[in-house]
Amino acid sequence: MALSQHQTSDEKWMQIALEQAKIAFQENEVPVGAVVRIGDDLISVGRNSSIKSSDPTSHAEINALRAACETKQTSKLNNAVIYVTLEPCLMCAGALLNARIRGLVYGAQDTSSGAAGSIINVLESGWLNHRIDITSGVCSDKAAALLTVFFDNLRRNED
Repeated sequence: MALSQHQTSDEKWMQIALEQAKIAFQENEVPVGAVVRIGDDLISVGRNSSIKSSDPTSHAEINALRAACETKQTSKLNNAVIYVTLEPCLMCAGALLNARIRGLVYGAQDTSSGAAGSIINVLESGWLNHRIDITSGVCSDKAAALLTVFFDNLRRNED
């Protein structure tokens, strides 16, 4: 089956996010990576760094948003799309809404705290004055596998 141009583009950007997740893995952080793009331009990347920074808000999405806003010198990223290897949590979903991100593409579902459809979907709800287009499941096998290995290793080391 041939991939559409849109799918190929999403997979290209998700590969960059997966590279960030692999770096987080090597740094003993939960392996989640993110990429912000506007049009065909890479604006920023981010990865989880909560453990290293002792900052519970230092998720991949937040780090990528901070870098993108600094690069663009604005707090609003109206034309941006963010690619994340794991479905955003409620905190990150709120940050995406506040940044006015146009689109979210994510890999693996987060069935314990996902806020883009798994547990709750605040990004497309009618409760707020901004909605974000969501595409899920892009490179989900690769993203989920990285998380599985990380948490398996963590459990093994706890024993």
